Amino acid sequence: MVRVQEEEQTGRQFLPAFFIAMFYIYFLYSISSDKYYIGHSNDPERRMVEHNTTDFNTFTKKWRPWKLVYSFRVSPDRGDALKIERFIKKQKSRKLIEKIISENLSYKHFMKILTK
Repeated sequence: MVRVQEEEQTGRQFLPAFFIAMFYIYFLYSISSDKYYIGHSNDPERRMVEHNTTDFNTFTKKWRPWKLVYSFRVSPDRGDALKIERFIKKQKSRKLIEKIISENLSYKHFMKILTK
């Protein structure tokens, strides 16, 4: 939750000390290698840039460039996002990833699956 408040004396705006981040599941696609990568973040656009520019020896460095093809909002709880990310990765299914992207599946869809 972000609230912008106006300071009465100066007329300036400021962000209060509290800020609740929203976590997302994001899907990257590498055209050069025809691979997908799934992750979670509070800023999927920033993460895509990091995957494309980091100098560390990582999985994503090998298959650059990456394009953000889909993301969906999960919750302010990072644990929820991590749970869904792990579920998707454990399936090891390209079909599942492509279904999520093509059908614009959401957090509610995964909560139904995970609570069965």
